[in-house]
Amino acid sequence: MSNKKASETDQPAMAELLTPSEMAEADRRTIAGSTPGIALMERAGRAVADRVAARHPPGTRIFVACGPGNNGGDGFVAARVLRERGYPVRLALLGSREALSSDAADAARQWGGEVESMNAAAVRGAGAIVDALFGAGLSRPLTGLALAAVEAVARAADAGVPVIAVDLPSGIDGTSGEVQGVAVRAFETVTFCRRKPGHLLMPGRLHTGKLWIADIGISDATVASIFPKTFADEPPLWRAHFPIPRPDGHKYHRGHALVGSGPMHATGAARLAARAALRAGAGLVTVFADKAAIPVLAANLTAVMVREAKGATGLAKLLSDQRFNAVLLGPGQGVGSVTRALVIAAAKAKRSLVLDADALTSFEGKAAELAKVLAAVPAAVVTPHEGEFKRLFNRESQVLGTESKVEKVRLSAKRLGAVVVLKGPDTVIASPDGRAAVAHNAPAWLATAGAGDVLAGFILGLLAQGMRAFEAAAAAVWLHGECAREFGPGLIAEDLAENLPRIYRRLFEDRTRE
Repeated sequence: MSNKKASETDQPAMAELLTPSEMAEADRRTIAGSTPGIALMERAGRAVADRVAARHPPGTRIFVACGPGNNGGDGFVAARVLRERGYPVRLALLGSREALSSDAADAARQWGGEVESMNAAAVRGAGAIVDALFGAGLSRPLTGLALAAVEAVARAADAGVPVIAVDLPSGIDGTSGEVQGVAVRAFETVTFCRRKPGHLLMPGRLHTGKLWIADIGISDATVASIFPKTFADEPPLWRAHFPIPRPDGHKYHRGHALVGSGPMHATGAARLAARAALRAGAGLVTVFADKAAIPVLAANLTAVMVREAKGATGLAKLLSDQRFNAVLLGPGQGVGSVTRALVIAAAKAKRSLVLDADALTSFEGKAAELAKVLAAVPAAVVTPHEGEFKRLFNRESQVLGTESKVEKVRLSAKRLGAVVVLKGPDTVIASPDGRAAVAHNAPAWLATAGAGDVLAGFILGLLAQGMRAFEAAAAAVWLHGECAREFGPGLIAEDLAENLPRIYRRLFEDRTRE
């Protein structure tokens, strides 16, 4: 598959995630461009057969479970190809052959072998299973015979029979990643053209297993013509915008970031964020706080500077210095009117702004008010976890009532007029212009106290260097995950920024080769 950048879009070809409806449109446009649908199905089925053959020697008993749609047609092709390669294959169909679409019906005729009825008994004795019941297009809860069919394959998978899923494990919604009643846990999944959101969003990611992307003849230009707005959060998405230090540059070229600290007993979050911003590349970083907290900050910070500023008036005075170009508020600062006033003061100063933790909870139920505050901000990023998100939008039923995490975050970004980073094992980053990215590189041990403060600092450091808000947020989330992966189990928040130079070394080497 080509990795060239599509000319119609600012995004690289392989970063896109295609929703089921977008994939169907890509199929339709490819077929309209004179590629027969059965040719696409043949390539898809062969790709599945290739994965089965790569793991299982000839003689392994293969069971192919086919559904009533084109996913089932792919299964018929895979069954035929595997039989031709010497595998004993049994095939069962959910539904009747008469109800198959034209391409799937053609694939069934070419199979030519026995077609059993799909039931629990049919699965017994298989050495491996091809799950071609339902692909990415499933969007409603399974019931009746369909539910029973998926349950039969799911039970076999849970009992240790390896399952190779076609497109997406049956029972997973390809758009939201949600389980529609019951879902198969696949050992491997073969998808086509591009990944789907359900492969990366939880819990779909846990069901997908090792994911393979097969080229079935849908061109990059066709994908670009659909203008997808959902992406995997990986370097190809934002690398072209990443700030690389200039040989003739100096610290003032790389921005001066400002971090608000909490009171004397709660300075740790600000210190974590400030060090992270400095590691991320900001030329200078200053922490500001009330007078009582200054000795604690000064005793624990070296390269990061410390300034006294009391409340919103003190912050406004600090920001009269135009060299401060990016501000982080929220970590450890306390919830209430004082923090809310700080946000308003920073917004009036028209600096790039990152809001986390207490800065968001201080606007609980006041998302509309926060949107008005942020309207003057040149670049704004908010970084809630699920609880903070629900508190902020607790009067926005349309936002909270949206099932798909991607759509929920996309809608919230539009409401606020800011980039929203909804943190979690499948962090989603969305921009008011509709773009969204799904992160999938965070290890389990990243869930540790203070990790969110470091992420906010990474975003701040990139914004200070002039990186655009969506790209800065997406890059910071990816870097955050990579730092955790690099360190390994036993990670604490302090370790994250210390691992960033290793990740940067690899990232900069890749960039300079381009």
